Order: sequence, then structure tokens, then C-alpha cells
Amino acid sequence: MTLDILLLGPPGAGKGTQAKRIEDDHAIPQISTGDMLREAIAGRGALGKEVAPIVERGDLVPDKLIVAVMRDRLERADTNGGFILDGFPRTIPQAEALDEMLEAIKRSLAVVFEFELDQDEAVERLLGRAAEEGRIDDDPEVIRHRFFVWREQTLPLTEHYRSQGVHVTIDAHQSVEDVYGVIAAELSRHS
Repeated sequence: MTLDILLLGPPGAGKGTQAKRIEDDHAIPQISTGDMLREAIAGRGALGKEVAPIVERGDLVPDKLIVAVMRDRLERADTNGGFILDGFPRTIPQAEALDEMLEAIKRSLAVVFEFELDQDEAVERLLGRAAEEGRIDDDPEVIRHRFFVWREQTLPLTEHYRSQGVHVTIDAHQSVEDVYGVIAAELSRHS
């Protein structure tokens, strides 16, 4: 049985932190588009040069480009037992492309966890992360823009996945341990 998981939520909600815990406990890869894009930028190849100004502004990478990157990633053998998507999809067209990709390989998402967090808390968390990690997309102005983009383009995914019956909301203001407790309880139903 495969365990295909999607994490949704605003920047700073703890998706990456929780994805790493799920990855460790279930031996399935975390697939973070943010990490993939930052690696491409650091590698200074064609993809990196194309996406660097987009990421620095806090905008979303065009659907066609990110769908192609994700399709390539999901075809790797390490995803055969499942995966954790963090940062994809971010728009309805991306969600529809993911639905098609999964249908083509006769799979579906087991659960979509949506982390709810208010903007002030997210900004505070991200500024702390910026100080620790020096990420270019964690500047206060970029953070606010990313939150705006998330509200406008990603929040509609809630209804898309709620209608599929796989959506679970999590209060991300809780401690890391409490959030993971909710996740672990839900995942135990799918194992």
C-alpha cells in the first residue's frame, strides 16, 4: 500500500518540519518544491537562472514549469511506496495536473493535511528562520507577499481536496509535538 501525502498551508506553518518527521517514521521521501528550486538556483543551471528572480520576489513559478519538474520527480523509484508533497500543488491547475499524474499511475492521495496559521505568527517564525538559515525568500516584504500569493492562489485548494474527502485541518499554532500527534493519529488509519 502506498502512502501519498500532501501538506498545505501558508509559509512558516511548519510543513517542512512535519514532513521530515513523517519521512523518518514512514520511510517515504519528502518532496519539497522549495528545496528543489533552491538547489536549482544554487546550481546556477538554466532552470536556476529562470526561477531565481521569481523566487526572490516571492511569486509562484509558472504552472507548466513546476508541473514538469514535479512529474520528473514523481517518476523516480523512491516514490513507489509513497511520498510527502510540500509546496506542490499551489494552484488549481497544478492540483488538476497532480490528479492526472496520480490517476495515470493508478494512485491517489491518502490524506491532505492543511496547516492553519495566522499571518503575524508566520512572519515571526519566518524572520527567525531567516536569521538562522539566511534564506533569500524570508525577507519581511517577501514574506508578506508570499502570504498574499498563498491566500489568493493556494487557499482555493482547500475546497478542491475537501471535495475529494481527503482533507484534514490542523491548527499550526500548537507545539510541533501536538501537530505531529494529529498527523500520526490520522496516518495510523492509512497504514
